[in-house]
Amino acid sequence: MAPTVAEYQTEAVESFNSEIPGIDQEAVTNWLVDNIADSEPPFTFDLIAAGGSNLTFRLADSGGRQWALRRPPVGSALATAHDMGREWRIMAALGEASDVPVPEMVAFCDDHSVNGADFYVMGFVEGRILRDQDSAADMTPEQAEIATQSLLDVQIAFHTLDLDEVGLGDLGRREDYVGRQLKRWRRQVEAAGVREVPLLIELHERLSAAKPPEVAPAALAHGDYRFDNTVLDNQWKIAAVLDWELCTTGNPIADFAWSLQYWADPGDEMSFLTDPPTLQGCFVRRREVADRYATQSGFDLSDLGYYAVFSWWKQACIVEGAYARRLQGMTGGMGTTGDVHDIARRVDAMLAHAADMAAGVL
Repeated sequence: MAPTVAEYQTEAVESFNSEIPGIDQEAVTNWLVDNIADSEPPFTFDLIAAGGSNLTFRLADSGGRQWALRRPPVGSALATAHDMGREWRIMAALGEASDVPVPEMVAFCDDHSVNGADFYVMGFVEGRILRDQDSAADMTPEQAEIATQSLLDVQIAFHTLDLDEVGLGDLGRREDYVGRQLKRWRRQVEAAGVREVPLLIELHERLSAAKPPEVAPAALAHGDYRFDNTVLDNQWKIAAVLDWELCTTGNPIADFAWSLQYWADPGDEMSFLTDPPTLQGCFVRRREVADRYATQSGFDLSDLGYYAVFSWWKQACIVEGAYARRLQGMTGGMGTTGDVHDIARRVDAMLAHAADMAAGVL
């Protein structure tokens, strides 16, 4: 399974009362008192997201105020993949200069003597997160429609932002998004050096040779936008978009295609998620979501098939990286269960699925 857990839950999955992986309680407490106005120690830290993604803790003080504290995975060897300053900058810019809903950014720490790594504190956004079928089981078609449309509206909003106007014009290169991604993820797989994966290399070569022209203006690409990286308010609209750690500038169509692979339909052989919420009958089907995005954004989705293959290849690379970290005993602060080699078998299945899709596209 790809290391793409959601960044919040309304209930914490694990709590720690003494030793907390990823938190130096004494040093962090002192920093919080100095940097968060009117905060009242002692603080509690509940781990609510971990793994290959950045760690997120529900932070509460003795007065009942709550925030979220976010830091890189424990033992992470890929600093560029867990750049707290970059993530902070993106959300701060969006909060100040756009209508894209993000949590309030509260305080940032780049002094590693405090907690061994950069971290930041942001507002805690209460609401519902659609992470599996059970979380959507009580939704009516009308509620699912509001949530679906809001998900699309927000993605189109950040896909059509003026990057310079919101202060993110220098976030990254704007051209050849897919080419950059192909190089990056193949390089990370090869650097891990865990095993030979010939189909991954073959698909890389085919995808590189068949890259379509970029027909949409460069945009803010979230990198992992889906329901369980958002919080829904009590009106079923997006209250906050979370997990901007993979965000860059680039091709919005490729970014949308990635999101679309999370939108599972009944009968799908594979999905990015093991239990996708969109399998509930209250949701429209994936084709309808694509049609709406095309109509509302005005972007040409003629090459969506190519980007779907690319998305599955990229996901396989990410999961292969998770396999490498597990073999090295790196869990990112969260316990693990099951056979580690099941991860490798999932990578192989993803690549086979991508190859099948590629037959009519590349």
